[in-house]
Amino acid sequence: MKPRNPQKGFTLIEIAIVLVIIGLLLGGILKGQELITSARVRNLIQQQDGIKAAFFGFQDRYRGLPGDYAGATTNIQGATTNGNGDGVIKSSGTGGSAVTEPFLVWEHLSKSGFINGNYMYNATAGDLVIPKNPYGQYIGLAYDNIYAVATGATAADRHSLKTGSQIPVEIVAEVDRKTDDGNGISGSFLFSVFTQGGIAPDAPGAAPACISATGVWNLTGQTNVNCGAASFM
Repeated sequence: MKPRNPQKGFTLIEIAIVLVIIGLLLGGILKGQELITSARVRNLIQQQDGIKAAFFGFQDRYRGLPGDYAGATTNIQGATTNGNGDGVIKSSGTGGSAVTEPFLVWEHLSKSGFINGNYMYNATAGDLVIPKNPYGQYIGLAYDNIYAVATGATAADRHSLKTGSQIPVEIVAEVDRKTDDGNGISGSFLFSVFTQGGIAPDAPGAAPACISATGVWNLTGQTNVNCGAASFM
């Protein structure tokens, strides 16, 4: 048998096989990233939907809002604090002491069995007081105006559920496309600078901003990993 020439290069077939293998590996990596992103989007949507269902279920059962419910200590086993019953979830004066109703929400919902966990009211944010989003940041549910609107418009106080911050812009944008209109300053799912002890997402006009002045999510390069949103209740 004629010995192989040590100086001989790869044949076209060998090169083609290598390129095919590289292509398959790259395709698998990209598909894996797509699956991870889809799972994260579903996780965030499920958390939002679950809390909204709990909110409306509580309202239907007790004829009051979680966190604001004035009969919690009487009608909910394990509840330690009442809201003031004024129909909005915000800090209030009850019995001569301030009650942070947006923190009390989670005790009312968990003690009544509408959400998992065993949250206890405290006027200071903590892991036993407020749930976190999949990125380890506190979420929020309150009557406020911490959400983005079009230039020149005024954000009115409304009940909204905050996703919390530190969410990659591509995740927030995909949630918006799947659940609303895909624009961060219109519809019912809006960009929000809400944060609870963390770093607030960049507002429009800052660099790098999560959304443009027209509400378009800034997906160029997908580099912003500190975004967040609010969805109306």
